[in-house]
Amino acid sequence: MTSPTANIIDAGDVLIIGAGLAGLFTALKLAPRQVTVLTGGKRSKSAASNWAQGGIAAALAPGDSVDAHAHDTCTAGAGLVDPAIARLVTSEAGERISDLESFGVRFDCDEAGGYIFGREAAHSHNRILSIYGDRTGREMMTALHARAAATPSIDFLEGYAAYELAVEDGRVVGVFSRPASQSSQAGPILIRARATVIATGGSGHLYAVTTNPASANGEALAMAARAGAQISDGEFVQFHPTALTGMGDPAPLATEALRGAGAYLVDATGHRFMTDIHPDGDLAPRDVVARGVFDARQRTGFAGLCLHGRSTGDLADNLAHRFPTIHATCVKHKLDPTNTPLPVAPAAHFHMGGIRTESHGRSSLPGLWACGEAASTGAHGANRLASNSLLEAIVFGARIAEDINNIVPLSSTARPAPPQTRIDEEMEIHAPITARVRALMSNHVGVQRSNDGLTRALGELVQLERAAQGLAPFANMVLAAQFIAFAALQREESRGGHFRTDFPRAMQRAERNHITLADLQAGLARLPKQSDAQSDSAADARDGQLHA
Repeated sequence: MTSPTANIIDAGDVLIIGAGLAGLFTALKLAPRQVTVLTGGKRSKSAASNWAQGGIAAALAPGDSVDAHAHDTCTAGAGLVDPAIARLVTSEAGERISDLESFGVRFDCDEAGGYIFGREAAHSHNRILSIYGDRTGREMMTALHARAAATPSIDFLEGYAAYELAVEDGRVVGVFSRPASQSSQAGPILIRARATVIATGGSGHLYAVTTNPASANGEALAMAARAGAQISDGEFVQFHPTALTGMGDPAPLATEALRGAGAYLVDATGHRFMTDIHPDGDLAPRDVVARGVFDARQRTGFAGLCLHGRSTGDLADNLAHRFPTIHATCVKHKLDPTNTPLPVAPAAHFHMGGIRTESHGRSSLPGLWACGEAASTGAHGANRLASNSLLEAIVFGARIAEDINNIVPLSSTARPAPPQTRIDEEMEIHAPITARVRALMSNHVGVQRSNDGLTRALGELVQLERAAQGLAPFANMVLAAQFIAFAALQREESRGGHFRTDFPRAMQRAERNHITLADLQAGLARLPKQSDAQSDSAADARDGQLHA
């Protein structure tokens, strides 16, 4: 443990870090067992789950099957999906959808009361359940927040930012945190628990263009690695092909369901470039479409999503009804989708990598479980199948709850009431470090990668690590970026979401990547030293944050 003088909060049986879909679902499945949910911001705003538009995949329609869904999952994952995990996730979809409905979630249905199933890229059947078209994440989270708030066994500890796992005798016993409204130099608070679940989301905000909120910065990945956990598949970052450009950070998402409904991609000349790239055209797997959009922007200076034309039917005219979120974005930014293609670019959207877990969500560290995008379960491989992320989160949330109930003894004493702290949404960010990390990741660890770019990124990240010493959130952010870049450097092939311009083909044998902090440190020590010129940006970042 880092600080024997830390103030201590007893969270009792179970501490869940994160209040997104994975965290809330796990907490609800643990009820009536006592649970404390830790979140650094307001639980209604801070989770990436709120941004989910497309829906949740479940093979429940006539003619569809668990086998077909599992097959599509494995195919999209480019040889790295664990078939047993794919089967597990898809086979438990029906039960978990029923759980969501019992928690107050209401999916779109037809007049007869049957589910309306949508279609997305790389799915062989219509199997996407949604809510109000493209408001699935927001509506789902609203329902789960309401149910969790009404559940006596769930306590929320808001406004506390976790920065380091507490480990005693090789077992995780909680987390060190600090009030999010204070500086990173604030004294540590130890929150103890018999079982700790990381459900903090992914790493998308390590990139300059992303659909993820600022909280998705990979900090939990770094926390787990520092404690000794294995990190798996770190190199595989999914870039959503159709984020709307120039409209904010995070970038608004033009859901894949739009292309499922007939929308199509064009370059600056109006050419439908995806028909040249893949037999499935605009409904090709996400990694293929992301590279197509990237190339179109490089070649012609523009890529756009057309919602008008003969193949789209009345999509543009009925956008407000079918896709209210994207319609509101168009209105806000004065875009007319009935006449003009929407400008799009690839954006960091989902991290297939994360804390290595097994079939019950256990990490390689006793006392620690991980769920949702923070975990690497083997369900996504090198490229996640659209709308499988929400399904994975609830399937493993239920399995973690069952596992904890089976192996963690109930607390025999009542917990003290959790303290409250003021939540300051405007907490100062050390902008130079954050901005430089995001630029490095987008420029060198993005849609296209190479040995030279990855080596340069890692060299600069080593320098930035020194600048971030003593600044826990930023040190964790830099370490998470190092894990992703180092895993990408190690994988000398192109597969799924990982594309190397110097190794454009996939190797015949597909193998997953499992890396510890010791592996990373040994690899970084072998890198060539950065030149003074290359190190200047790191020094500038350090000086900037010291004088901010």
